[in-house]
Amino acid sequence: MAGSEEKIQLRLQELQKQLAKKQMFEGSVSEIRSLLKQHYSSASPNLRKTFYTVVCRVATVLKTRHTSPGFWNAGLNLFQEAEQLAGDASERKHLQSCIAQAHDQLGEVQNRSEDSVSRESRNNGGYLFEGHLTVDREPPQPAWLVQSNLLTAAAALLHGESSAEQQTGSGDTGEGAANLLHELVNSLDDILPEFLSNESGAPRVPPASKEVVANLPITKVAEEILVKLGKDAVCSICQENLVVDDEMQELPCKHMFHPPCLKPWLDEHNSCPICRHELRTDDHAYESWKEREKEAEEDRKGAANAVRGGEYMYV
Repeated sequence: MAGSEEKIQLRLQELQKQLAKKQMFEGSVSEIRSLLKQHYSSASPNLRKTFYTVVCRVATVLKTRHTSPGFWNAGLNLFQEAEQLAGDASERKHLQSCIAQAHDQLGEVQNRSEDSVSRESRNNGGYLFEGHLTVDREPPQPAWLVQSNLLTAAAALLHGESSAEQQTGSGDTGEGAANLLHELVNSLDDILPEFLSNESGAPRVPPASKEVVANLPITKVAEEILVKLGKDAVCSICQENLVVDDEMQELPCKHMFHPPCLKPWLDEHNSCPICRHELRTDDHAYESWKEREKEAEEDRKGAANAVRGGEYMYV
């Protein structure tokens, strides 16, 4: 039995290496799944750990290299098989997150495909922009513009109906103004939480600039870098262990993460998960506010230093 398990261990290690090659990925995943079904239930704890490590490596490769739907389908089948067999609660939870991510990836591809078909089938879905008819629908209006339009329309309607009242003597202002005001109140419900949730007065940080993110350098983890980082080195966002040839994206602060992990993080937080270094955004108003805050902070420091200097003079 020990000799048989040793052979399976060696084969799993070979398959793990083959995952890096795109043309061998699906075949390797299929064989890993087959070995899992045949041997996991009777495997020793050591071999079960190897199975789990290899399955996690499949998840990492899918997130960092082979991202086409066919590869994700193969990975999804493996994750589902492994999740059913896993006995350890933490391993099962991680595999469930892998399954959810695979479903998300395949769902996004399906949505993009349906969007593309929908756009092609629309003949009159465009809008005028600078004198030209666009292909896509008009983008949603920003919240402030919706508020302004509603207030203007409500004021105009109320003014018109007030004039009609004076002429007819009717006390009924009609339903139009009431409906508009009701819509205004509903839209305020959507926008007020953004202001109320920010008690410090600082604006909410917008996503990082797409251009800045696109230009962040991407490197592969070499053997010497991995030795320097240590065997327990992980991507701080997904917590997956780094292996040789993993693609990593480097922030200006020199911290590195898997590119598929980093982009959604920067969209939501726009700061390094480790040192909180913030990237430039495409929001000019926010960038202006940052500059003003920086100048104000320098003024505050200058004033504090002047006060301390005055205190020393009178000591």
